[in-house]
Amino acid sequence: MPARKNLLMIWTDEQRADTMACYGNTAIHAPNLNRLADESFVFEHAYCVQPVCTPSRGSIMTGLWPHLHGAWTNNAPLHADARTLGELVAPEYRRAYHGKWHLGDEIVAQHGFDEWVSIEDSAYRPYYTKPEYLEGRSDYHRYLVANGFPPDQKTPDGARCFSRHCAALMAEPFTKAGFLGQRAKAFLEEHDPERPFVLSINFLEPHMPFYGPLNAVHNPDDLPVGPAFTRPPPENASLRNRACAARYSGGFGNLLLRDDDDWRRLRANYHGLVTMVDNAVGVILDALEKSGMADDTIVVFTSDHGDMMGDHAQLAKCVMYEEAIRIPWLIRVPWLAREQTMIPGRVSHIDLLPTLLDLMEQPIPEHLQGLSLKPTLKGDADLSGNDVFVIWRGDELSCADVEVPGAGAAEIAAISEQEWVTLVSHDGWKLNLCTLDPCCELYDLNSDPHELVNRYDEPGQFARIREMTGRIVVWQEQTGSTIPLPKPR
Repeated sequence: MPARKNLLMIWTDEQRADTMACYGNTAIHAPNLNRLADESFVFEHAYCVQPVCTPSRGSIMTGLWPHLHGAWTNNAPLHADARTLGELVAPEYRRAYHGKWHLGDEIVAQHGFDEWVSIEDSAYRPYYTKPEYLEGRSDYHRYLVANGFPPDQKTPDGARCFSRHCAALMAEPFTKAGFLGQRAKAFLEEHDPERPFVLSINFLEPHMPFYGPLNAVHNPDDLPVGPAFTRPPPENASLRNRACAARYSGGFGNLLLRDDDDWRRLRANYHGLVTMVDNAVGVILDALEKSGMADDTIVVFTSDHGDMMGDHAQLAKCVMYEEAIRIPWLIRVPWLAREQTMIPGRVSHIDLLPTLLDLMEQPIPEHLQGLSLKPTLKGDADLSGNDVFVIWRGDELSCADVEVPGAGAAEIAAISEQEWVTLVSHDGWKLNLCTLDPCCELYDLNSDPHELVNRYDEPGQFARIREMTGRIVVWQEQTGSTIPLPKPR
């Protein structure tokens, strides 16, 4: 076996925390993720750094906040000098990246990964940095063509590609999830066990378009929902949240969202996509066990951000509600524990990379902005005093065409320019601050876990807001964040 430990990192796109039994959802069919959780450290309250794809995955890969790794809006590339996991491990590692990248030049091996299996084409072609890349196609595209499927889409530059909608309608073996499961299996089957490896696998699912071959697995009427389901934010919630709810009233794309039944149908589809990922995860975990390398392999499962899925009458991400910023996060470390260990407290993805390097006994560069959680996993520390910070910077969300009572068109149009900082305090209070929104927010997650009552304007909370704002200021000084903050109450 290798002298160094292996890393198998499995992550998804847009998977909220409550999609597994270890986070309270026993209705969803995910036996393989559940068996992984049964053998893992499970972080009870884990958060992304920014609730949208590119910035979040940039931080996962680099251990830096988005304003330092450079990919701080969707489709922005990582800075060339932002070193990733693939560039930080020892040279003897075999380093492979499979799946969605979304950090620039989607189909090209880069940033230390010398093996590359790509699944995305048309969505990211406008962001390629070299004209010759436009001549290429993803490995998934070539797989479908080899199996007799014709591309369904002609892009603006004249290329023939497979749209995400076409891929979502495939039978399960030909979906992106099915393809990645088989490619990871092949990697593990042919890998030399004497050489250490890093294999990162990123699934697109359960990301939109929110349908697939397993739509019928879950009965919409049996799905667990909470008190925020399809309930619009109150008048004193942020304008951003109220506009987002208005944005999705009636539908999204070709999906009708008129009432609870429509939202339940959508959530059932979403759960079906999680089940499809789970099936692929089962293929991968079985291959790892058969390879004989499982005892020397760290297995991580997480997602880049969550999804609202009808809560607060919203869809997708880009807001600071718990459903959008909380994610599943499991780490199986066979030589530390072989049964489920729940880790209470709050933790951020900014700590993921230093934790993995530490577990692999690799040097942790001083420039990383997170901390290793290895002492917590070993029981030598805890997260009881840990604060989590989440940011929003970017123009991903436009609500210019919606109407919100009491808000002018200019205010609503400015939502895409808003910058937010959220502090989820170790004691369960959550503060959302923005200078451009007429309503900031304060929630007591202890008594109000579904964030139904905004307490920001209560005079009895002004001292708390000032104290929490002060902690945000300290964090900004430490990390170089320049997001403006409103004056303390």
